[in-house]
Amino acid sequence: MAAKKESTGKGTKKAKAGGRAKKPAARKPAAKKPTAKKAAGKKRATSSKRASSSGQAAGLDKSVEQFRESLERSVTLSRDRLQDVVDDAVKRGRMTRGDAEKMVSDMVKRGRRHTDGLLKDLERLVKQARKEVRGRTGPVRKQATQAARRARKKLG
Repeated sequence: MAAKKESTGKGTKKAKAGGRAKKPAARKPAAKKPTAKKAAGKKRATSSKRASSSGQAAGLDKSVEQFRESLERSVTLSRDRLQDVVDDAVKRGRMTRGDAEKMVSDMVKRGRRHTDGLLKDLERLVKQARKEVRGRTGPVRKQATQAARRARKKLG
């Protein structure tokens, strides 16, 4: 005999909403990649200096975004506040004094390591940004310096 399936009342959201499952969309054919000759022609058309600076800018933007995400995931607690919470747990008998001191110590060490890592990342980003700005402003500064020198010479 065929066993009859009993309903448990649990169903998927789509089933409860009365919706039907959609068929997967047909895949589009992959776009053709440019041939080696075309790619080489495009590379020659753009100056390597501009291409490298735009690549640096993209890398810098990505690094800044990663740094921002890292900051958003982190939580800042003062050691005093952490100590108060742990002292309260000890007072209520939830943990021993030794365990509490070890936990606070470990959390502070981890926090310092995390902070050091974030500061190192920030310093790297600032250095990279300065280098990029220097690269973009260098030719203009050189031209302005030469113009000022010529003006002084003319007036002097």
